[in-house]
Amino acid sequence: MEVTILWADDEIDLLKPHILFLEDRGYRVIAVRSGRDAIEELEGGTSVDMVFLDEQMPGLSGIDTLRLMKQRWPQLPVVMITKSEEEHIMEDALGGKISDYLIKPVNPNQILLTVKKHTELKRLQSERSTMDYQRQFREIGMQLTDRMDADEWKEMYRRLVYWDLELASTDDANIHDIFLSQKQEADTQFCRFFERYYLEWLAGREEKPVMSQTVLHQWMMPLLGGESGGEMRSTFLIVIDNFRYDQWKMVQPLLERYFRVERDEMYYTIIPTTTQFARNAMFAGLMPAEIERKYPQYWVNEDQEGWKNQYENELLDENLRRHGFNIKHTYNKVLNAQYGRKLVERVPELLQVPLNVVIYNFIDMLSHARTDSDIVRELADDERAYRSLTLSWMEHSPLLELLQALSEKKVNVIITTDHGSVKIDRPVKVRGDRDISVNLRYKQGRLMEYKAGDVFEVKDPSKLFLPRLHLPSPYIFCRGGDFFAYPNNYNEYVKYYTNTFQHGGISMEECLVPFVLLRSRE
Repeated sequence: MEVTILWADDEIDLLKPHILFLEDRGYRVIAVRSGRDAIEELEGGTSVDMVFLDEQMPGLSGIDTLRLMKQRWPQLPVVMITKSEEEHIMEDALGGKISDYLIKPVNPNQILLTVKKHTELKRLQSERSTMDYQRQFREIGMQLTDRMDADEWKEMYRRLVYWDLELASTDDANIHDIFLSQKQEADTQFCRFFERYYLEWLAGREEKPVMSQTVLHQWMMPLLGGESGGEMRSTFLIVIDNFRYDQWKMVQPLLERYFRVERDEMYYTIIPTTTQFARNAMFAGLMPAEIERKYPQYWVNEDQEGWKNQYENELLDENLRRHGFNIKHTYNKVLNAQYGRKLVERVPELLQVPLNVVIYNFIDMLSHARTDSDIVRELADDERAYRSLTLSWMEHSPLLELLQALSEKKVNVIITTDHGSVKIDRPVKVRGDRDISVNLRYKQGRLMEYKAGDVFEVKDPSKLFLPRLHLPSPYIFCRGGDFFAYPNNYNEYVKYYTNTFQHGGISMEECLVPFVLLRSRE
Protein backbone atom coordinates (compact mmCIF):
# COMPACT_ATOMS: atom_id res chain seq x y z
CA MET A 1 0.00 0.00 0.00
CA GLU A 2 1.49 3.35 -1.10
CA VAL A 3 2.29 5.84 1.68
CA THR A 4 1.51 9.48 0.86
CA ILE A 5 3.44 12.32 2.50
CA LEU A 6 2.39 15.98 2.44
CA TRP A 7 5.46 18.25 2.74
CA ALA A 8 5.01 21.99 3.31
CA ASP A 9 8.08 24.27 3.08
CA ASP A 10 8.51 27.72 1.51
CA GLU A 11 11.91 26.51 0.23
CA ILE A 12 10.57 23.24 -1.14
CA ASP A 13 12.75 23.43 -4.28
CA LEU A 14 15.85 23.01 -2.12
CA LEU A 15 14.39 19.75 -0.81
CA LYS A 16 14.04 18.12 -4.24
CA PRO A 17 16.87 15.58 -3.52
CA HIS A 18 15.07 14.47 -0.34
CA ILE A 19 11.78 14.12 -2.20
CA LEU A 20 13.39 12.06 -4.99
CA PHE A 21 15.07 9.90 -2.34
CA LEU A 22 11.67 9.06 -0.85
CA GLU A 23 10.00 8.55 -4.24
CA ASP A 24 12.75 6.11 -5.27
CA ARG A 25 11.74 4.04 -2.24
CA GLY A 26 8.07 3.90 -3.19
CA TYR A 27 6.66 6.85 -1.27
CA ARG A 28 4.38 9.45 -2.85
CA VAL A 29 5.25 13.04 -1.87
CA ILE A 30 2.93 16.02 -2.34
CA ALA A 31 5.09 19.15 -2.13
CA VAL A 32 3.53 22.56 -1.30
CA ARG A 33 5.06 25.98 -0.54
CA SER A 34 2.95 27.18 2.39
CA GLY A 35 0.83 26.17 5.36
CA ARG A 36 -2.25 27.50 3.59
CA ASP A 37 -1.55 25.28 0.55
CA ALA A 38 -1.18 22.27 2.90
CA ILE A 39 -4.55 22.98 4.54
CA GLU A 40 -6.19 23.34 1.12
CA GLU A 41 -4.77 19.95 0.02
CA LEU A 42 -6.36 18.29 3.05
CA GLU A 43 -9.64 20.18 2.68
CA GLY A 44 -9.76 19.10 -0.96
CA GLY A 45 -9.93 15.48 0.15
CA THR A 46 -6.33 14.46 -0.49
CA SER A 47 -5.61 11.38 1.60
CA VAL A 48 -2.21 11.57 3.30
CA ASP A 49 -0.50 9.35 5.85
CA MET A 50 1.74 12.01 7.43
CA VAL A 51 2.85 15.63 7.12
CA PHE A 52 6.26 17.33 7.17
CA LEU A 53 5.81 20.95 8.22
CA ASP A 54 8.43 23.71 8.13
CA GLU A 55 8.22 25.80 11.30
CA GLN A 56 9.28 29.12 9.71
CA MET A 57 7.07 29.92 6.72
CA PRO A 58 5.74 33.33 5.66
CA GLY A 59 2.02 33.87 6.10
CA LEU A 60 0.56 30.95 8.03
CA SER A 61 3.45 29.74 10.21
CA GLY A 62 4.22 26.11 10.88
CA ILE A 63 2.86 26.36 14.45
CA ASP A 64 -0.40 27.97 13.24
CA THR A 65 -0.74 25.37 10.48
CA LEU A 66 -0.20 22.62 13.03
CA ARG A 67 -3.00 23.95 15.26
CA LEU A 68 -5.43 24.09 12.33
CA MET A 69 -4.52 20.56 11.26
CA LYS A 70 -4.97 19.14 14.75
CA GLN A 71 -8.38 20.78 15.07
CA ARG A 72 -9.60 19.16 11.86
CA TRP A 73 -7.49 15.98 11.62
CA PRO A 74 -6.33 15.16 15.17
CA GLN A 75 -5.01 11.67 14.33
CA LEU A 76 -2.81 12.79 11.42
CA PRO A 77 0.93 12.45 12.26
CA VAL A 78 2.69 15.80 11.84
CA VAL A 79 6.48 16.21 11.98
CA MET A 80 7.82 19.72 12.55
CA ILE A 81 11.07 20.73 10.82
CA THR A 82 12.80 23.82 12.24
CA LYS A 83 16.08 25.73 12.05
CA SER A 84 15.68 26.94 15.61
CA GLU A 85 16.50 25.07 18.81
CA GLU A 86 14.93 27.72 21.05
CA GLU A 87 13.04 26.17 23.92
CA HIS A 88 9.81 28.18 23.51
CA ILE A 89 9.47 27.03 19.88
CA MET A 90 9.89 23.38 20.94
CA GLU A 91 7.30 23.88 23.68
CA ASP A 92 4.83 25.46 21.24
CA ALA A 93 5.28 22.59 18.80
CA LEU A 94 5.01 19.89 21.47
CA GLY A 95 1.97 21.65 22.98
CA GLY A 96 0.38 21.49 19.55
CA LYS A 97 0.73 17.69 19.70
CA ILE A 98 3.30 17.12 17.00
CA SER A 99 4.30 13.53 16.44
CA ASP A 100 8.01 14.39 16.10
CA TYR A 101 10.39 17.20 15.20
CA LEU A 102 13.65 17.50 13.25
CA ILE A 103 16.34 20.20 13.29
CA LYS A 104 17.61 21.55 9.97
CA PRO A 105 19.67 20.64 8.08
CA VAL A 106 18.14 17.19 7.71
CA ASN A 107 19.61 14.40 5.63
CA PRO A 108 17.59 11.92 3.52
CA ASN A 109 18.18 9.02 5.90
CA GLN A 110 16.76 11.03 8.81
CA ILE A 111 13.68 11.71 6.75
CA LEU A 112 13.32 8.04 5.74
CA LEU A 113 13.68 6.84 9.33
CA THR A 114 11.05 9.33 10.50
CA VAL A 115 8.64 8.22 7.77
CA LYS A 116 9.06 4.56 8.71
CA LYS A 117 8.65 5.38 12.38
CA HIS A 118 5.29 7.06 11.89
CA THR A 119 3.78 5.11 9.00
CA GLU A 120 5.18 1.61 9.41
CA LEU A 121 5.82 1.35 13.15
CA LYS A 122 2.64 -0.59 13.85
CA ARG A 123 3.38 -3.08 11.05
CA LEU A 124 7.01 -3.49 12.10
CA GLN A 125 6.04 -3.97 15.75
CA SER A 126 3.36 -6.45 14.73
CA GLU A 127 5.81 -8.45 12.63
CA ARG A 128 8.38 -8.41 15.45
CA SER A 129 5.79 -9.55 18.01
CA THR A 130 4.71 -12.37 15.70
CA MET A 131 8.28 -13.58 15.21
CA ASP A 132 9.05 -13.32 18.93
CA TYR A 133 5.93 -15.32 19.85
CA GLN A 134 6.74 -17.99 17.28
CA ARG A 135 10.12 -18.41 18.99
CA GLN A 136 8.39 -18.61 22.41
CA PHE A 137 5.63 -20.97 21.25
CA ARG A 138 7.65 -24.16 21.63
CA GLU A 139 9.07 -23.11 25.00
CA ILE A 140 5.59 -22.36 26.38
CA GLY A 141 4.30 -25.65 24.98
CA MET A 142 7.10 -27.59 26.65
CA GLN A 143 6.44 -25.88 29.98
CA LEU A 144 2.76 -26.82 29.78
CA THR A 145 3.76 -30.48 29.80
CA ASP A 146 5.69 -29.99 33.06
CA ARG A 147 4.20 -30.36 36.51
CA MET A 148 3.95 -26.73 37.61
CA ASP A 149 3.23 -25.43 41.11
CA ALA A 150 0.93 -22.55 42.10
CA ASP A 151 3.58 -19.84 41.62
CA GLU A 152 4.65 -21.24 38.26
CA TRP A 153 1.04 -21.18 37.07
CA LYS A 154 0.81 -17.50 38.00
CA GLU A 155 3.92 -16.81 35.93
CA MET A 156 2.53 -18.84 33.03
CA TYR A 157 -0.67 -16.82 33.06
CA ARG A 158 1.33 -13.58 33.31
CA ARG A 159 3.28 -14.71 30.23
CA LEU A 160 0.15 -15.58 28.27
CA VAL A 161 -1.44 -12.22 29.12
CA TYR A 162 1.70 -10.50 27.86
CA TRP A 163 1.48 -12.28 24.50
CA ASP A 164 -2.27 -11.72 24.30
CA LEU A 165 -1.68 -7.98 24.53
CA GLU A 166 1.39 -8.02 22.28
CA LEU A 167 -0.36 -9.93 19.49
CA ALA A 168 -3.48 -7.75 19.66
CA SER A 169 -1.90 -5.32 17.19
CA THR A 170 -1.29 -7.91 14.47
CA ASP A 171 -3.80 -8.67 11.72
CA ASP A 172 -2.33 -12.14 11.14
CA ALA A 173 -5.33 -14.43 11.67
CA ASN A 174 -3.11 -17.52 11.71
CA ILE A 175 -1.01 -16.31 14.64
CA HIS A 176 -4.19 -15.40 16.54
CA ASP A 177 -5.55 -18.90 16.00
CA ILE A 178 -2.25 -20.46 17.11
CA PHE A 179 -2.16 -18.35 20.27
CA LEU A 180 -5.82 -19.04 21.08
CA SER A 181 -5.20 -22.77 20.71
CA GLN A 182 -2.19 -22.60 23.04
CA LYS A 183 -4.10 -20.51 25.56
CA GLN A 184 -6.96 -23.03 25.56
CA GLU A 185 -4.48 -25.85 26.13
CA ALA A 186 -2.99 -23.87 29.03
CA ASP A 187 -6.45 -23.40 30.52
CA THR A 188 -7.14 -27.13 30.24
CA GLN A 189 -3.91 -27.92 32.09
CA PHE A 190 -4.60 -25.22 34.68
CA CYS A 191 -8.04 -26.69 35.43
CA ARG A 192 -6.47 -30.11 35.99
CA PHE A 193 -3.91 -28.56 38.34
CA PHE A 194 -6.58 -26.58 40.21
CA GLU A 195 -8.87 -29.59 40.64
CA ARG A 196 -5.99 -31.72 41.85
CA TYR A 197 -4.81 -29.33 44.57
CA TYR A 198 -7.73 -27.06 45.55
CA LEU A 199 -9.25 -29.39 48.14
CA GLU A 200 -5.75 -30.22 49.41
CA TRP A 201 -5.07 -26.51 49.98
CA LEU A 202 -8.30 -26.05 51.91
CA ALA A 203 -7.70 -29.16 54.01
CA GLY A 204 -4.16 -28.06 54.86
CA ARG A 205 -2.58 -31.13 53.28
CA GLU A 206 -0.68 -28.98 50.76
CA GLU A 207 0.85 -25.56 51.28
CA LYS A 208 -1.68 -23.19 49.79
CA PRO A 209 -0.92 -20.04 47.82
CA VAL A 210 -2.36 -16.66 48.79
CA MET A 211 -6.13 -17.02 48.35
CA SER A 212 -9.32 -14.99 48.77
CA GLN A 213 -9.61 -15.75 52.48
CA THR A 214 -5.96 -14.88 53.24
CA VAL A 215 -5.05 -12.10 50.82
CA LEU A 216 -5.92 -9.13 53.04
CA HIS A 217 -4.16 -10.63 56.05
CA GLN A 218 -1.03 -11.51 54.09
CA TRP A 219 -0.69 -8.55 51.73
CA MET A 220 -2.79 -5.64 53.01
CA MET A 221 -2.64 -5.75 56.81
CA PRO A 222 1.17 -5.44 57.00
CA LEU A 223 0.76 -2.00 55.38
CA LEU A 224 -1.58 -0.88 58.16
CA GLY A 225 1.23 -1.11 60.72
CA GLY A 226 3.39 1.39 58.84
CA GLU A 227 6.80 0.83 57.33
CA SER A 228 9.56 -0.18 59.72
CA GLY A 229 10.99 3.09 61.01
CA GLY A 230 8.77 5.06 58.60
CA GLU A 231 5.64 7.14 58.86
CA MET A 232 2.12 5.78 58.75
CA ARG A 233 0.34 6.06 55.43
CA SER A 234 -3.38 5.92 54.85
CA THR A 235 -4.26 2.84 52.80
CA PHE A 236 -6.90 2.85 50.06
CA LEU A 237 -8.17 -0.62 49.15
CA ILE A 238 -9.89 -0.29 45.76
CA VAL A 239 -11.83 -3.41 44.80
CA ILE A 240 -12.97 -3.43 41.17
CA ASP A 241 -15.51 -6.23 40.91
CA ASN A 242 -14.80 -8.77 38.14
CA PHE A 243 -11.44 -7.18 37.18
CA ARG A 244 -9.17 -9.56 35.25
CA TYR A 245 -5.39 -9.51 35.18
CA ASP A 246 -5.31 -8.65 31.46
CA GLN A 247 -7.58 -5.69 32.15
CA TRP A 248 -5.14 -4.50 34.81
CA LYS A 249 -2.26 -4.72 32.32
CA MET A 250 -4.36 -2.73 29.86
CA VAL A 251 -4.87 0.17 32.28
CA GLN A 252 -1.41 -0.03 33.88
CA PRO A 253 0.29 2.44 31.45
CA LEU A 254 -2.43 4.99 32.21
CA LEU A 255 -1.96 4.69 35.98
CA GLU A 256 1.83 4.72 35.70
CA ARG A 257 1.59 8.38 34.70
CA TYR A 258 0.71 9.04 38.33
CA PHE A 259 2.07 6.12 40.36
CA ARG A 260 4.96 3.72 40.73
CA VAL A 261 3.87 0.09 40.70
CA GLU A 262 5.42 -1.29 43.88
CA ARG A 263 3.84 -4.72 43.62
CA ASP A 264 2.22 -6.48 40.68
CA GLU A 265 0.85 -9.76 42.04
CA MET A 266 -1.88 -12.32 41.53
CA TYR A 267 -3.75 -14.39 44.08
CA TYR A 268 -6.01 -17.44 43.77
CA THR A 269 -9.74 -16.94 44.23
CA ILE A 270 -11.91 -19.51 45.91
CA ILE A 271 -14.71 -21.24 44.02
CA PRO A 272 -17.42 -20.47 43.13
CA THR A 273 -15.77 -17.43 41.56
CA THR A 274 -18.71 -15.15 42.34
CA THR A 275 -19.10 -12.06 44.48
CA GLN A 276 -21.26 -13.80 47.08
CA PHE A 277 -18.57 -16.34 47.89
CA ALA A 278 -15.22 -14.85 46.85
CA ARG A 279 -15.70 -11.27 48.03
CA ASN A 280 -17.31 -12.21 51.33
CA ALA A 281 -14.39 -14.59 51.91
CA MET A 282 -11.90 -11.83 51.08
CA PHE A 283 -13.37 -9.31 53.50
CA ALA A 284 -14.05 -11.85 56.26
CA GLY A 285 -10.72 -13.64 55.99
CA LEU A 286 -12.75 -16.85 56.25
CA MET A 287 -14.27 -19.44 53.94
CA PRO A 288 -18.06 -19.14 53.38
CA ALA A 289 -18.96 -22.06 55.66
CA GLU A 290 -16.80 -20.54 58.40
CA ILE A 291 -18.60 -17.20 57.97
CA GLU A 292 -21.96 -18.94 58.23
CA ARG A 293 -20.89 -20.73 61.41
CA LYS A 294 -19.00 -17.87 63.12
CA TYR A 295 -21.11 -14.92 61.97
CA PRO A 296 -24.52 -16.31 60.95
CA GLN A 297 -26.01 -12.80 61.15
CA TYR A 298 -23.71 -11.74 58.30
CA TRP A 299 -24.30 -14.62 55.87
CA VAL A 300 -27.18 -14.85 53.37
CA ASN A 301 -27.54 -18.17 51.54
CA GLU A 302 -28.52 -18.51 47.91
CA ASP A 303 -32.00 -19.73 48.80
CA GLN A 304 -32.63 -16.80 51.16
CA GLU A 305 -34.04 -13.40 50.35
CA GLY A 306 -31.71 -10.43 50.52
CA TRP A 307 -28.57 -8.95 49.05
CA LYS A 308 -25.76 -11.50 49.37
CA ASN A 309 -22.96 -8.99 50.10
CA GLN A 310 -24.66 -6.52 52.39
CA TYR A 311 -22.37 -7.21 55.36
CA GLU A 312 -18.93 -6.75 53.78
CA ASN A 313 -18.07 -3.82 56.04
CA GLU A 314 -19.00 -5.77 59.18
CA LEU A 315 -17.01 -8.81 58.01
CA LEU A 316 -13.96 -6.64 57.32
CA ASP A 317 -14.27 -5.11 60.79
CA GLU A 318 -14.31 -8.58 62.40
CA ASN A 319 -11.35 -9.65 60.23
CA LEU A 320 -9.30 -6.63 61.33
CA ARG A 321 -10.13 -7.17 65.00
CA ARG A 322 -9.20 -10.86 64.90
CA HIS A 323 -5.75 -9.83 63.69
CA GLY A 324 -5.28 -7.07 66.26
CA PHE A 325 -6.18 -4.02 64.16
CA ASN A 326 -8.63 -1.91 66.15
CA ILE A 327 -8.54 0.92 63.64
CA LYS A 328 -11.04 3.24 62.06
CA HIS A 329 -11.92 2.48 58.46
CA THR A 330 -14.41 3.66 55.85
CA TYR A 331 -16.39 1.56 53.39
CA ASN A 332 -17.63 3.14 50.16
CA LYS A 333 -19.54 1.34 47.41
CA VAL A 334 -19.62 3.37 44.20
CA LEU A 335 -22.65 2.51 42.09
CA ASN A 336 -22.81 5.69 39.99
CA ALA A 337 -20.61 8.55 38.77
CA GLN A 338 -22.25 11.11 41.05
CA TYR A 339 -21.27 9.18 44.19
CA GLY A 340 -17.79 8.61 42.74
CA ARG A 341 -17.23 12.36 42.32
CA LYS A 342 -18.49 13.08 45.84
CA LEU A 343 -15.90 10.58 47.06
CA VAL A 344 -13.15 12.57 45.32
CA GLU A 345 -14.29 15.68 47.19
CA ARG A 346 -13.92 13.76 50.46
CA VAL A 347 -10.23 12.89 49.91
CA PRO A 348 -8.92 15.34 52.57
CA GLU A 349 -11.27 13.71 55.10
CA LEU A 350 -10.36 10.15 54.02
CA LEU A 351 -6.64 10.85 54.37
CA GLN A 352 -7.18 11.07 58.14
CA VAL A 353 -8.43 7.46 58.25
CA PRO A 354 -5.96 4.51 58.33
CA LEU A 355 -7.98 2.35 55.90
CA ASN A 356 -10.47 3.31 53.21
CA VAL A 357 -12.28 0.64 51.18
CA VAL A 358 -13.74 1.63 47.80
CA ILE A 359 -15.85 -0.83 45.78
CA TYR A 360 -16.44 -0.28 42.07
CA ASN A 361 -18.96 -2.57 40.34
CA PHE A 362 -18.74 -1.13 36.82
CA ILE A 363 -16.88 -4.01 35.14
CA ASP A 364 -19.24 -6.59 36.61
CA MET A 365 -22.14 -4.46 35.40
CA LEU A 366 -20.46 -4.25 31.98
CA SER A 367 -20.10 -8.03 31.86
CA HIS A 368 -23.81 -8.53 32.61
CA ALA A 369 -24.82 -5.72 30.25
CA ARG A 370 -22.85 -7.41 27.49
CA THR A 371 -25.03 -10.48 27.99
CA ASP A 372 -28.32 -8.59 27.98
CA SER A 373 -27.66 -5.71 25.56
CA ASP A 374 -27.05 -6.07 21.83
CA ILE A 375 -25.38 -2.65 21.78
CA VAL A 376 -22.86 -3.58 24.47
CA ARG A 377 -22.23 -6.91 22.69
CA GLU A 378 -21.27 -4.94 19.61
CA LEU A 379 -18.99 -2.63 21.61
CA ALA A 380 -17.25 -5.55 23.38
CA ASP A 381 -17.35 -8.14 20.61
CA ASP A 382 -14.19 -9.98 21.69
CA GLU A 383 -11.44 -10.04 24.32
CA ARG A 384 -9.57 -7.09 22.76
CA ALA A 385 -12.69 -4.95 22.59
CA TYR A 386 -13.63 -5.92 26.16
CA ARG A 387 -10.21 -4.75 27.40
CA SER A 388 -10.43 -1.59 25.31
CA LEU A 389 -13.82 -0.76 26.80
CA THR A 390 -12.34 -1.21 30.27
CA LEU A 391 -9.55 1.25 29.45
CA SER A 392 -12.04 3.75 28.03
CA TRP A 393 -14.12 3.52 31.20
CA MET A 394 -11.06 4.05 33.40
CA GLU A 395 -9.96 7.09 31.37
CA HIS A 396 -13.31 8.83 31.91
CA SER A 397 -14.36 7.51 35.31
CA PRO A 398 -14.45 9.19 38.74
CA LEU A 399 -12.10 6.39 39.82
CA LEU A 400 -9.31 7.97 37.76
CA GLU A 401 -10.11 11.33 39.36
CA LEU A 402 -9.79 9.69 42.76
CA LEU A 403 -6.49 8.08 41.82
CA GLN A 404 -5.14 11.35 40.45
CA ALA A 405 -5.97 13.06 43.75
CA LEU A 406 -4.32 10.26 45.74
CA SER A 407 -1.20 10.30 43.55
CA GLU A 408 -0.29 13.66 45.10
CA LYS A 409 -0.35 12.21 48.63
CA LYS A 410 1.78 9.76 50.59
CA VAL A 411 -0.66 6.85 50.61
CA ASN A 412 -0.82 3.16 49.83
CA VAL A 413 -3.19 2.41 46.97
CA ILE A 414 -4.19 -1.22 46.45
CA ILE A 415 -6.12 -2.23 43.35
CA THR A 416 -7.57 -5.71 43.42
CA THR A 417 -10.75 -7.69 42.77
CA ASP A 418 -12.78 -10.63 44.01
CA HIS A 419 -12.81 -12.73 40.82
CA GLY A 420 -12.42 -12.53 37.05
CA SER A 421 -14.56 -13.73 34.15
CA VAL A 422 -14.18 -15.91 31.08
CA LYS A 423 -15.70 -15.88 27.60
CA ILE A 424 -17.94 -18.93 27.30
CA ASP A 425 -18.57 -20.89 24.11
CA ARG A 426 -19.11 -24.59 24.96
CA PRO A 427 -22.45 -25.74 26.46
CA VAL A 428 -22.60 -28.60 28.99
CA LYS A 429 -26.02 -30.15 29.60
CA VAL A 430 -27.38 -30.35 33.14
CA ARG A 431 -30.80 -31.20 34.58
CA GLY A 432 -32.14 -30.36 38.01
CA ASP A 433 -35.18 -29.43 40.06
CA ARG A 434 -36.47 -25.92 40.63
CA ASP A 435 -34.08 -25.34 43.55
CA ILE A 436 -30.92 -25.69 41.45
CA SER A 437 -28.72 -22.57 41.53
CA VAL A 438 -29.01 -20.29 38.49
CA ASN A 439 -25.34 -19.44 37.79
CA LEU A 440 -24.10 -20.56 34.36
CA ARG A 441 -20.66 -21.67 35.60
CA TYR A 442 -21.51 -23.63 38.75
CA LYS A 443 -24.54 -25.48 40.09
CA GLN A 444 -25.70 -26.70 43.46
CA GLY A 445 -28.90 -28.60 44.04
CA ARG A 446 -30.62 -31.90 44.51
CA LEU A 447 -31.31 -34.51 41.84
CA MET A 448 -28.92 -32.97 39.32
CA GLU A 449 -28.15 -35.00 36.20
CA TYR A 450 -24.88 -34.44 34.33
CA LYS A 451 -21.90 -36.28 32.93
CA ALA A 452 -19.31 -36.44 35.70
CA GLY A 453 -16.44 -36.14 33.20
CA ASP A 454 -17.74 -32.80 31.94
CA VAL A 455 -17.47 -31.03 35.30
CA PHE A 456 -15.45 -30.65 38.49
CA GLU A 457 -17.71 -32.46 40.94
CA VAL A 458 -17.57 -32.15 44.73
CA LYS A 459 -20.29 -34.18 46.40
CA ASP A 460 -19.56 -32.99 49.94
CA PRO A 461 -19.78 -29.16 50.26
CA SER A 462 -17.92 -29.30 53.58
CA LYS A 463 -14.74 -30.18 51.65
CA LEU A 464 -15.15 -26.88 49.80
CA PHE A 465 -15.94 -25.06 53.06
CA LEU A 466 -19.23 -24.00 51.48
CA PRO A 467 -22.69 -23.98 53.08
CA ARG A 468 -24.84 -27.05 52.53
CA LEU A 469 -28.34 -26.08 51.41
CA HIS A 470 -29.86 -29.52 50.89
CA LEU A 471 -29.10 -33.19 51.47
CA PRO A 472 -27.61 -34.44 49.22
CA SER A 473 -26.26 -31.16 47.79
CA PRO A 474 -23.20 -31.51 45.53
CA TYR A 475 -21.48 -28.63 43.76
CA ILE A 476 -20.44 -28.89 40.12
CA PHE A 477 -18.20 -26.42 38.29
CA CYS A 478 -17.53 -25.66 34.64
CA ARG A 479 -14.01 -25.53 33.28
CA GLY A 480 -12.44 -23.19 30.72
CA GLY A 481 -15.05 -21.80 28.34
CA ASP A 482 -17.83 -24.26 29.29
CA PHE A 483 -21.24 -23.23 30.60
CA PHE A 484 -24.27 -25.10 31.86
CA ALA A 485 -27.36 -25.30 29.66
CA TYR A 486 -30.71 -26.91 30.34
CA PRO A 487 -32.24 -29.34 27.82
CA ASN A 488 -35.44 -27.26 27.76
CA ASN A 489 -35.12 -24.57 25.06
CA TYR A 490 -31.52 -25.74 24.67
CA ASN A 491 -30.74 -24.14 21.29
CA GLU A 492 -32.23 -20.77 22.20
CA TYR A 493 -30.43 -20.78 25.57
CA VAL A 494 -27.09 -21.68 24.01
CA LYS A 495 -27.42 -19.02 21.30
CA TYR A 496 -28.23 -16.34 23.88
CA TYR A 497 -25.27 -17.02 26.19
CA THR A 498 -22.52 -18.16 23.80
CA ASN A 499 -19.62 -15.67 23.60
CA THR A 500 -20.68 -13.79 26.72
CA PHE A 501 -18.39 -13.19 29.72
CA GLN A 502 -19.40 -15.16 32.80
CA HIS A 503 -17.90 -16.21 36.13
CA GLY A 504 -18.40 -18.83 38.81
CA GLY A 505 -16.28 -21.68 37.47
CA ILE A 506 -12.62 -22.58 36.98
CA SER A 507 -10.30 -20.87 34.50
CA MET A 508 -7.12 -18.81 34.66
CA GLU A 509 -9.13 -15.67 33.88
CA GLU A 510 -11.52 -16.25 36.79
CA CYS A 511 -9.17 -17.72 39.40
CA LEU A 512 -5.89 -15.78 38.97
CA VAL A 513 -6.68 -12.16 39.75
CA PRO A 514 -4.61 -8.99 40.29
CA PHE A 515 -3.39 -7.51 43.55
CA VAL A 516 -1.47 -4.31 42.83
CA LEU A 517 0.21 -1.87 45.20
CA LEU A 518 0.72 1.68 43.93
CA ARG A 519 2.74 4.50 45.45
CA SER A 520 2.98 8.12 44.33
CA ARG A 521 5.97 9.26 42.29
CA GLU A 522 7.48 11.24 45.16
